[in-house]
Amino acid sequence: MVISGVLSVLQGVTGIARDALYGVPRKYEYRFDLTTWGWIHLVVGVALVIAGVAVLRAISWGRRAGVGIAAISLVTQFMFIPYYPLWSISVMTLDMIILWGLGRVAVT
Repeated sequence: MVISGVLSVLQGVTGIARDALYGVPRKYEYRFDLTTWGWIHLVVGVALVIAGVAVLRAISWGRRAGVGIAAISLVTQFMFIPYYPLWSISVMTLDMIILWGLGRVAVT
């Protein structure tokens, strides 16, 4: 979860900096300014890192927060696919693994 968060933070910083790395689709319903997408990914990434640290420290709210934030990250990455498909699909894969892992672990 921390790795997915760090990748989202990097994606956010790149978007805020308006890097030429991202393509801008012409016809897309969820087309926002790259700076807006950058801030969205930055906030979600920081939240993922915080939830990941909470899960690693076995804090009670960590798993629930992790599931919620990973689901939000999955949706935002899906919406970001037209801008940078390879990166978004990679982070989506990590988010799916996070959701699977947090859903499988029994509470001890």
